[in-house]
Amino acid sequence: MRLSRLSIVFLGFIGLVCEVPLNAQDAHPVFSVGTATASRGEIAYGEIAVPEGKDAAASMSVAVVHGAKPGRIVAFVAGSHGTEYASTVALTRLITRIDPKSLSGTVIVLPLANVASFEQMTPHLNPVDRKGMNAGYPGTASGTQSERAVALIAAQIVDPSEVIVDLHGGDIDEDLRPYSYWTRTGVDEQDKASRTLALAFGLDHIILRDVDTTNRASTGSLGGYALSKGKTVLVAEAGRSGLTLTADVEALVNGCLNVLGSLKMIARGVTPVSKPVWVTGGTRVAADKPGMFFASVLRDTIVHEGDSIGYTTDYVGRQTGTVRSPVTGLVTFIRGVPSMWSGATLANVSPVLAAVPPYKKP
Repeated sequence: MRLSRLSIVFLGFIGLVCEVPLNAQDAHPVFSVGTATASRGEIAYGEIAVPEGKDAAASMSVAVVHGAKPGRIVAFVAGSHGTEYASTVALTRLITRIDPKSLSGTVIVLPLANVASFEQMTPHLNPVDRKGMNAGYPGTASGTQSERAVALIAAQIVDPSEVIVDLHGGDIDEDLRPYSYWTRTGVDEQDKASRTLALAFGLDHIILRDVDTTNRASTGSLGGYALSKGKTVLVAEAGRSGLTLTADVEALVNGCLNVLGSLKMIARGVTPVSKPVWVTGGTRVAADKPGMFFASVLRDTIVHEGDSIGYTTDYVGRQTGTVRSPVTGLVTFIRGVPSMWSGATLANVSPVLAAVPPYKKP
């Protein structure tokens, strides 16, 4: 049978149209992290097993929300400091706030990295090896428990993800005001992407921090390591003094949903912060000896250089010193408990920026 030229063109067009869906392949029809394995449109729960090594084994609970449609891979991590409770609780509640049937892409949620810190109520450190779990990235499989756990987070969560959101908050001893970080690397595209997420998250105070991702000193944290791998990173903090106040938890949950809305992974309108308060990383005030500390100003207070922000006593109540602000700025957090030791952080004071300066390599 002879076909006209028009018929041949038409049939060729139909062949091209049919060829696309036949040849198109989903790169991740199933997505796994640890033992959590989810098919498209599902939520799966599982564990990342930290094998026994120089010290005890451990296990970190993880969830995978695998969207019905392909898209970006975003990871939410909290609990590197296990007693920053508000951030961990927020991520446990985030999981079921994401509908996998309407999600484009994949969300990994690790609510509690430092399980021993949580279970033994040990602030800042993992009590098993006395090391921090927001340090030492990318970790090592032959190291102590913290180092082995960090290596697994690096490999199973950071490496496959495009965006990393690292949540923190005031630890048991920290009375902290909520804020996000805009951490700049000097890479324009990466910095713009992280700025967009910082504004979308919704916290109106943003700490500006410049890092050099070629310097090992800047890449030991989860955020720093992820930045060095070219990821988009947002760090946000809310919660204080071991409390899980509704306002703090919901601020973090909504901030995470705003991130997904900003990335067009869920249908959620996002209004970026229009007038953020930009502050520097600030100056920490440290104790010079053991004793007791009593704050005389509240978090979120503007103080001037030399102002009294608290005082110290010995263990029978005799005053041993006045703690003064080293700079003029905002009290982003102040110690919320009397316990102190030599080197303990008593407060952090961050100067407020009139304008955002250009990136400066540290």
